[in-house]
Amino acid sequence: MLRWPNVPACYGWLSLDQRGRWRMRGEAVSHRGLQDFLNRQYAHDEDGNYFVQNGPQRVFVDLDYTPWVLHLATPDCFATQVGEMVSELRGAAIDEEGNLLLEIPAGIALLCDRDLPTLLPCLYLANGEVADDDALLAAIAQAADCVNADISPLTLVWHAQHLPVRTLRRSDIPKRYGFIASPQEAPPGVLP
Repeated sequence: MLRWPNVPACYGWLSLDQRGRWRMRGEAVSHRGLQDFLNRQYAHDEDGNYFVQNGPQRVFVDLDYTPWVLHLATPDCFATQVGEMVSELRGAAIDEEGNLLLEIPAGIALLCDRDLPTLLPCLYLANGEVADDDALLAAIAQAADCVNADISPLTLVWHAQHLPVRTLRRSDIPKRYGFIASPQEAPPGVLP
């Protein structure tokens, strides 16, 4: 068998947007076969860089937010942007922009904004009432101000799970969950 040539990695060419869509050089990938290929080949290294393996080449992915984006596949089941069903939630957080983040076995995932209205009635206050707009805005403001960081009056109730909703700043998410939002090529002479 012939050995693959030493092909340099590719940076700044492929990205994943906040709705879980692949983008090449800023343009949405619309070809279904290419989307399927990218979904199958999506992986990460030990440093938290996400990439698509294209034969011998790694095409590193710039993440608009998180490495995973969740969609409601059915009214009671989530799926990642690569089509993997998610049956376990391990945690929840809200950021200063009002984004809902969910911890899944694969890592941290952003709930697609299109599905957020469906989950809002699943957010409860400590007194057992569904969170109203004022409570949601207070949690968002708390995340923005970093006041009582990680403490929120909200609980996400999903299929008999009661997950406390933390408040987090968006800028803290990559470090907290161990991923690199924008992988960079190592300087010449430095081994990866």
